[in-house]
Amino acid sequence: MTAASKRHGSIDRRGLVAATLGTALLLAGTAFAAAGDSIVLRVGDQKGGNRSLLEISGLARDLPYKIEWAEFPAAAPILEAINAGSLDVGYTGDLSFLTVYAGGAPIKAIGGTRSDAKTQAILVRKDSPIKSAGDLKGKRLAGTRGGWGQFLIDATLEKAGYKLDEATFAPLGPVDAKVALLAGSVDAWAVWEPYISYATLKDGARVVSHGEGLTPTITFIVASDTAIATKRAALQDFVNRLNQARLWSLDHVADYARSTAELTKLPEDVLLAAYQAQRTTPIVIDDVVVTEVQAASDRATRYGILSRTLDVSKAVDRSFTVPAGSN
Repeated sequence: MTAASKRHGSIDRRGLVAATLGTALLLAGTAFAAAGDSIVLRVGDQKGGNRSLLEISGLARDLPYKIEWAEFPAAAPILEAINAGSLDVGYTGDLSFLTVYAGGAPIKAIGGTRSDAKTQAILVRKDSPIKSAGDLKGKRLAGTRGGWGQFLIDATLEKAGYKLDEATFAPLGPVDAKVALLAGSVDAWAVWEPYISYATLKDGARVVSHGEGLTPTITFIVASDTAIATKRAALQDFVNRLNQARLWSLDHVADYARSTAELTKLPEDVLLAAYQAQRTTPIVIDDVVVTEVQAASDRATRYGILSRTLDVSKAVDRSFTVPAGSN
């Protein structure tokens, strides 16, 4: 897929996303007239990003429902919590979502964002002899199982002309993987922002490869089928507010970074670098997005990351991001 076609699903569609928000917010608002404040939306967040975004943009005010936030270090525990019924909705990478969906979890992607693919990367220590992806053969590589980490490692090895078993995969979450990298028990670490900016700015880590041309770098808003059936209006309003806040953040990156730093205690310079690199933009779940994620899904099945071939069109609910005036 070309860079231009990727932008069709995100940056070039900024006006399209914005145009749908006013109507969608009004429609969602009418659905709360009888419910009042009795609805509670249980939301899983990563590093405070979405909570901070809604609060600093002003879009967390006057909610016609209550949000109970829970913070997680990565997508896997968010998806586990949604599957277990302890969360209604969360924000997770495309491959992590599809891994859990492939296992039969009653969940759907109802919205999402796209970030620059370079903000998935493989890192090494500053004193590592590894200089490029070509040096990864025979090395021990850490990343999240069933998510962006494992996919990026496999895709990078394949692009470099290696078989997947010509390196050793160490399935570690971000916190453990960073410790392992710095301690020297793994040679490289496949991860995403803001972990990349933290490791490069604070720990002296180096990027030796990234996801450009290998991954869509789409993060989905994922909800349980139960929440979709019983809290649809709240979910619709939540998706709309997040989309509007994302558009706001493109022109207020420093404010967003400052707010998230106050909430999470992460360094503000790390978050600013991460947000500037990501350039995260809301997406409309349309044929372009489904086709692109289907290609990544098929590739992940070939790698053995996904347990079976998926029909991505059945894993998404397009009605939450349908453009105004569409049938």
